[in-house]
Amino acid sequence: MVRPRNQPGESTAKRLGSILKSARDIMRKDKGLSGELDRLPTLTWLLFLKFLDDSERVAEEEARLTNKTYKQLVIFPYRWRDWAAAESAITGPELIAFINQEETVGPNGAKGLGLLTYLRRLQSDTGEGREDVIANVFRGVINRMESGYLLREVVEKLNGVHFDSSDDVHTLSHLYESMLREMRDAAGDSGEFYTPRPVVQFMVAAVNPRLGETVLDPAAGTGGFLVESFQHLAQQAQTVQQRRVLQERSIFGQEAKPLPYMLLQMNLLLHGLDYPSIAYGNSLNRKLTEIGDRDRVDVILTNPPFGGEEEASIRHNFPPDLQTSETALLFLQVIMRRLRRKSSSHGAGRAAVVVPDGILSQEGVAARVRERLVRDLNLRYVVKLPRGVFEPYTKSSTSILFFDTDATTDKVWFYEVPMREDVKAYSLTNPFRFEEMLPVLEWMDLPVDGEQSWTVDLASLAESGYSLVQQNPRLASGLHFPQPTHSFAEVKSRLQSLSNRLKVDEENWKLMEPELNGWPRATVDDLLQQVKRQEVLLDDAEYRVLAMSWYAKGLRVKHIKRGDEIKAEKLYRVEIGDFVYNRLFAWKGSFAEVTEDVAGCFVSGEFPTFQTIDDRVQPGYLWAYFAQPKLWDFIESLSTGTTSTSRLRLKEARFVRFRVPVPPRDVQDAVARLWQSSLETEREIRALGKVQANIAPGVLERMVPWPEESSK
Repeated sequence: MVRPRNQPGESTAKRLGSILKSARDIMRKDKGLSGELDRLPTLTWLLFLKFLDDSERVAEEEARLTNKTYKQLVIFPYRWRDWAAAESAITGPELIAFINQEETVGPNGAKGLGLLTYLRRLQSDTGEGREDVIANVFRGVINRMESGYLLREVVEKLNGVHFDSSDDVHTLSHLYESMLREMRDAAGDSGEFYTPRPVVQFMVAAVNPRLGETVLDPAAGTGGFLVESFQHLAQQAQTVQQRRVLQERSIFGQEAKPLPYMLLQMNLLLHGLDYPSIAYGNSLNRKLTEIGDRDRVDVILTNPPFGGEEEASIRHNFPPDLQTSETALLFLQVIMRRLRRKSSSHGAGRAAVVVPDGILSQEGVAARVRERLVRDLNLRYVVKLPRGVFEPYTKSSTSILFFDTDATTDKVWFYEVPMREDVKAYSLTNPFRFEEMLPVLEWMDLPVDGEQSWTVDLASLAESGYSLVQQNPRLASGLHFPQPTHSFAEVKSRLQSLSNRLKVDEENWKLMEPELNGWPRATVDDLLQQVKRQEVLLDDAEYRVLAMSWYAKGLRVKHIKRGDEIKAEKLYRVEIGDFVYNRLFAWKGSFAEVTEDVAGCFVSGEFPTFQTIDDRVQPGYLWAYFAQPKLWDFIESLSTGTTSTSRLRLKEARFVRFRVPVPPRDVQDAVARLWQSSLETEREIRALGKVQANIAPGVLERMVPWPEESSK
């Protein structure tokens, strides 16, 4: 078959870009594909089969030239060349039947297994061959295209991609990364398998894997860390033997979800890893005590999932005092266990792990895991990323832990990465950049105290319950002028600055106010769903229990108690982004979004907790809406109980009938930012002792429309 290559004056990138765009445009016509989350995985498994067939062609030719026998992984009629590239290839309903059905008539006219069924049943003699990889890739694949004619058009386009061409593979690897980013953007909250590229680049550069070392990502997602590590190591491979080490004994991973597993395999193949060693399954699905020396690796780079609710069978793989449903804490234990111990023949194992800030200060199991981390390993750095690096996909504030097995911890360096000066918030159009992490890399070469960096010794960590949320001592007072003494002139100047900030908030609100009329409304139960995360309390563990201040000042820790002291109480854990209110004092504005400083703490049954159902509304906006004094009388009228207002309660059944204005997300974000700005300004003024009560609610007094009577 004659294979068309680039036309005169046409670049490989232009040709392949045109092929992929045309294929995706065709897919948009198919009724079975509802969006990018359907189109891109479909394109991926088709490309995977084309890649596989081109690779087998090359292997067959090499075997023929050396008079060797090559055993095909995929046999007739299931090879791409048989059903996709043949001149008399099937189309229409016959093509859909051949792919989808368990048994069907193939392109050769013989009855047999359908394509996807055949691929899922592939199996090697050892159970660890490439056949098993293919079977795992296609175990979660479902062909969602309904039109066999459109699918034939897509296949014809993809026949123009040549994986036996190094130019095509190199170019397609970059195009594929762009497609993964698009998929992340389309996924929203489902995009947990993507870590921003600048964060990945920084972590790999900081850990600096060396050729001959083993690199593992136990929660590999689409392979960002493994691809970056492979490229980092490839620069060190100069000889045939070194390239063999790179290909066969360097990169390892594991992924539990079928879709990212498929995307990961394709990502690694396109970037030059011929035989990816990626296990399919949950890295937590193994007893911690069964992980031995042969399972240990030199380097671990990962961003494990967090905020999960692991089932009992998973939790029981961990020691009784370290069992939790929080996925990130379980992964952290596995990572600590899988790092290679330092010996005369091996250097120390080292890791860089992205974690949510919530688990860095929680009590109970989280505190015990942190204690083991600093007592058993050497926690070198805690690098706090700017808020919003992962937005708009998650609001969670995150840090990166760098630790190794070189020694045990005597002190920990903390570095707080500032937000870039030219942005107020990161977004798709104004993303976080790798250049923002360059000062951190330079600092790591020779850590010193600075404006963004400081140390905490082991004794101080122990006193704080091994909390890894440590405040910069230069900002310990919450004030932003030089420490430790302040003249009267400095205080006066700062108060004037804060007063000016409040005026700016007022002016910003005036600009926003015309947009507030005519918002469509939705009931709370259309926007939120109630959650109750009840846990078994351990007798000797300590738990932070929250209260809520009046006048919308948010949640705060009321007390810290042992499990045996509060075991009879029904307590529920809250997480970042939850929306909470106090039944007893809803009529005085006791609503709040759960922020990072109180995530993982507990509330009583008097604090109904909700999560957003979709992205139509954000909790920060709801906090600003329900906290307004103009609503308090109306909320009181919906509350039930005794005539004493101290016993009135706003029951969930009435709360969820509220009809809330739902503006566009950009307006909600602006309202939430304005609300937070006023609250932060008030807190700083309070720190100076120069505040009158309720300044924050006053700033946004005119923020929301009056409620409708139909809310009753």
